[in-house]
This record gives sequence, C-alpha cells and structure tokens, in this order.
Amino acid sequence: MQVSGAIRFIILTEVIFPILLLTFGIYHGVMQVLYRAGIIKAESFLGIDYYQGLTLHGVINVIVFTTIFIVGFSNAIVMYTLKKPLREKVQWIALGMMVLGTLMAAWAMFTGRATVLYTFYPPLIAHWTFYLGAVLLVLGSLVPFFFDWIPSAIEWKKENPSQKLPLAVFGTFVNFILWTIMIIPVAVEILFQLLPLSLGWVDEINPLLARTLFWFFGHPVVYFWLLPAYVALYTILPKIVSEKGKLYSDPAARLAFILFLLFSLPVGLHHQFTDPGITNTWKLIHSLFTFGVALPSMITAFTVAASLEYSVKAEHPELKNSKFYWWTFLPYMRLEGNKWMFSYFFAGLVLFFIGGITGIVNASYNVNLAVHNTAYVPGHFHTTVGGLVLLVFFALALYMVSKLRGTDVKFKGLAVLAPYFWMQGMFMFSYAMMVGGILEGFPRRTNAGLTYLNPDSPLYRPEWVGYAQLSVVGGVLLAIGFIFFFISLIGTLLAPKVRESTLEFPIAEAYHDENVPVLNNLKTWTVAAIILAVLSYIPPLYDASVRGVFFNSPAYNEKFPMPLNQLQGAKNKEEKKEVSKTEKEVAKK
Repeated sequence: MQVSGAIRFIILTEVIFPILLLTFGIYHGVMQVLYRAGIIKAESFLGIDYYQGLTLHGVINVIVFTTIFIVGFSNAIVMYTLKKPLREKVQWIALGMMVLGTLMAAWAMFTGRATVLYTFYPPLIAHWTFYLGAVLLVLGSLVPFFFDWIPSAIEWKKENPSQKLPLAVFGTFVNFILWTIMIIPVAVEILFQLLPLSLGWVDEINPLLARTLFWFFGHPVVYFWLLPAYVALYTILPKIVSEKGKLYSDPAARLAFILFLLFSLPVGLHHQFTDPGITNTWKLIHSLFTFGVALPSMITAFTVAASLEYSVKAEHPELKNSKFYWWTFLPYMRLEGNKWMFSYFFAGLVLFFIGGITGIVNASYNVNLAVHNTAYVPGHFHTTVGGLVLLVFFALALYMVSKLRGTDVKFKGLAVLAPYFWMQGMFMFSYAMMVGGILEGFPRRTNAGLTYLNPDSPLYRPEWVGYAQLSVVGGVLLAIGFIFFFISLIGTLLAPKVRESTLEFPIAEAYHDENVPVLNNLKTWTVAAIILAVLSYIPPLYDASVRGVFFNSPAYNEKFPMPLNQLQGAKNKEEKKEVSKTEKEVAKK
C-alpha cells in the first residue's frame, strides 16, 4: 500500500522518536541496578540524582514510549487493513500535541522539577509543565481514534455492509475505547487536584482520592500496552511462522478482546489493599476481577499455541500427527524473509507467561501484604511491559521502518539475538527482584547502595547483597540486548533505499472464521464496560472522598516546596511566637 510522504514521516516519527527517548529510559534502568547494588554509592551521577533517574526510567518507558508507539502502530495497521488513507491534518495535530506534551514533561524531569516517580503520588508535587505535558500527550493520542480511524471505519462499513470489522481494527478499537475510559479519572486527578496544587491555587488536596483516581488508570493502562501486542499475535505471528499460516480462531480472538474491555477497568484497588478508608468489600470485588482478567490471556495462550501448530503443520504435512515435535520446526533463529521477527514474539511470550503467573500473587490479599512495596512488585511488572509488550514493539518497529524506508533490515544476526539476550537478562533481573522481595523483604524504589547494601551503614543487610548483584548482571544483559536491537534499527533507518516505500503487514486469515454477531457489536460492549467501571468505582471514590485525610500539601516551588501564601503564613506564625515569647520574658523580669 502506497502512503503519502507526510503520513510516512508521521508514522516513522511515532516509531523512532519514542525509541530514541527509550534510550534514556533504559540507561536509567541500568543506573538503578548499579545504585541499588552499591556499585554506585552516591545520591547522584552525572548531575542526575537517584530518584530523578527513577522518575525518568518509569515515565519514559511505560508512558511516553508506549503511548506514542501504540499510536504509530495503530495508525499503520488501521490504514492498511481498512485500505483507507489517513487524514493528514488530524495526524499532524495529534503528533504535535504528543511531541509538545512529551517535551514539556521531559523538561520538568530532566531539570529536576518533577521527581515524582511514575505514580506521581501527592504530596510529591511536580512543576506544572509536567502535568500539562502529560495531559497533552494522552489527549493527542486520542485525536486519531476519534477524528480519523472511526470515520474511516464508518466509511468502510458502508462499503462492506455484510462484512465484520477486520480483527486488527477491532482489537485496536477495543484498546482505544479502554484508553478513553481510563484516562478520564487520571485527567480529573491532574486537572482538579495536582495542577492547581502545583500552581499554588489550593493549599491542600485529598491524597487518598488522588491515589484512587490514579489506580483507576494505573492498572488498566497495562492492558492498553498489551492489546497492540495481542493484535500482532493474532494477525501477524501465524504468517511469520509460515506463508500458509492462519489464526486458529477469529471468534476466540474477539472474545478475548471483549473480556479485556470488561475486566480491565474494575481492578485498580488491588494496588490499594493497604490503603485505609476504602471498604474491604470493594477491595475484594476488585481482587476477583483481577483474577478474572487472566481469562482472556488464557484464551489467547490456547489460540496462539493452536495457531502456531496449524501454521507449522501446514508447511510440514509430515508432522500431521505430531504432539510436541512440531515445536522444533518453529523459526527460532531464522533470518530469511520476516522469520527474524519470531524470536521477539517467542521471547516475549515466555516472559509474559512468567509475568501472568506472578501477577496472580498481587491479586491475592494475604500474599499481596507480604510483597507490598518490596522488590517483588517491579520484578513482576518488568516481565509484562518489559517482556511481551516491549519485544513485540521492537519487532514491529524494525519491520515498519524497513517497509516505510524501502530498505532491508540490517544486521539481522544482531536483531535475532537481541530478544534472547533481553529474555535472559529479564530472567536474572526479575528472579533477583521477586525472590529477594518475597523471601527477604528487599525493598523497592530505595537507593539501597547508600544504606542497606553499604557495609559501613548501621542498616546493612548482607542477605540482600546477592540478589542486588544478580540484578546487575540481568540489567547488563538487558542493555546488551537493547544495543543489538538499536544497532539494527539505526542501520535499517539509515540504509540506502532499495525498493519502493510501502506500508504492508503479513496478515493471516483465520482457520475458524465464523461470524458471531454478539462478538462484533462494539457499542453494546462499550456501554457494558462503562457501566461496570462506574458501578465498581463509585463506592470506593465516595469512601476516598469522605474518609480521605486532608492536610496542607506542599505545592511546587523551585526553592521551597510550599505555596508562597503558606510560607508567608508560617513566617507570620513564627513572628507572633517570637513576640509572645519576648513579652513573657519582659513580664517575668
């Protein structure tokens, strides 16, 4: 499919720009393991302190990179499957908003004005540019959905009234419906709590309400990252394995997308099991929905495995009766055609299996209490967003750059090795974090090298040293895997053009492709998802509003983290105390 020069530039920017930013995020990830292991015994390195780097690592990796890249991939897959050109004006507006928002937030973080970590919990307060930048980024990401893809889908449906929406478009629409719903509460938190507090317009906010609004967004966002990878698993992976490859079941894939839409929203309270003020009944309900959200992943595991088996056996009929031997025919290290992409999907699936199993721990109230705020939590988290999501995005980035630039993928050997280095590094890192957290209570976030892993500190904990050192080895392997991928990406981007620039994807047909009307009605399922989300969050939000602790929270001030009127009030109180003290002393004399 031919694309205009402007659209090609926009999509390439939405692929390359977030990956360039990701280099900073991954660099600070390596710095984190060096700090925590005590290899760097300092509060800062090269002008960036530990918590500033932790903020950059979290925000860039899981918000900026994922959001912009997902928009770029979704632009490409929707345009290709619907065979409808994108609207240039809409796309320029969206790209401009996302880039401007990113630069505003990046300025605040790099200059030390937004050291608030990924969760930006109050009373940690950032410069107002951080919050406004975040709002621009997420709003910009919605512009193509509402003003480009939906109009194109309506046009396509008029031209093809008897056909169901292509699976790739269906999954993309489910993802952005979910995204639209989940950003409403965090936008409320930013616009009506954090931004006014940052500007000094208010002197206090309700921290529990802010946390509850954040986690309405904070856990469902995991599925916003995940669903584009699922789109690729269903529609692209079978065709990578074999030219005759097929998706095993189209209805099963659509059911999985719908279940994600329903179950992804009422789950956030399992992050707040230790928060007082919220009724335990609602924590239990959210815990049950968290177990329920594993169901679509189980459906996907079966569907993907069946698709791989069909695809291998279609190319090798002699394996027709094989139970397990067909696994040896998968293209684990093949370089020809698009088969190099398989290593990314395979390594990502292995890591995601571990991430899914370990995530069940967080849904269990009793076990959650044991791992809460330990290194177990980021150890699990990295196997999800740092596993299937990141590796599939890497594969798609390389593929899209090669097609849109009209070049061959360069350094394919390094490109194929990259996900295996990444997988091995993630095994070591996550094992160290999770086992150290659940068995020994190794804490998260903390700059442990200055205290707990410093033999000169009275807080020294020698039983944590081995886990921290193993995480360093894992972090180094992760960095090597990323470097291999990055060399291939830059080589492909800068390589001379050898063919016409096009946009295409190897889309697999479905083996079972029955038309199930109830699975194609997005309007009904969207309404159901909104109702379920509202019903599951009204009581907790009410609890947070009436039981939350209100106190004077410091607003952002470059020299002193309090609003000027609070500063002046404090000075007046101190002056009154001094006057009163002087009067008493005079009276005594």
